[in-house]
Amino acid sequence: MEQPIWNFEEYASNVPGDETSVNLRAYFERMSDDRMREYSPSWTDQQRMEWDENFTSEGELLLPCSERDVDVGEYRAVLEECIKYRDKVRSTLVVSEDR
Repeated sequence: MEQPIWNFEEYASNVPGDETSVNLRAYFERMSDDRMREYSPSWTDQQRMEWDENFTSEGELLLPCSERDVDVGEYRAVLEECIKYRDKVRSTLVVSEDR
């Protein structure tokens, strides 16, 4: 597997990290930038789940090797944090990768 250019998994978070929160950050780290840019904060929870296509019918993210469930609220909060992180570092990382 090719390592992503992002380092969101290790980027400082305001949320204390357990195994599940680290896995969720890694999940977003591996999501393509084009895909992530499709996301809209105005979407309903149902729209978010349909966009990702990796949620159970009970509304939990299918996240392997995790000790707890991730609901759409936590998903949204961490995804939006990841988007802010990428917006902050994108120009530096994308330029560095092209060299």
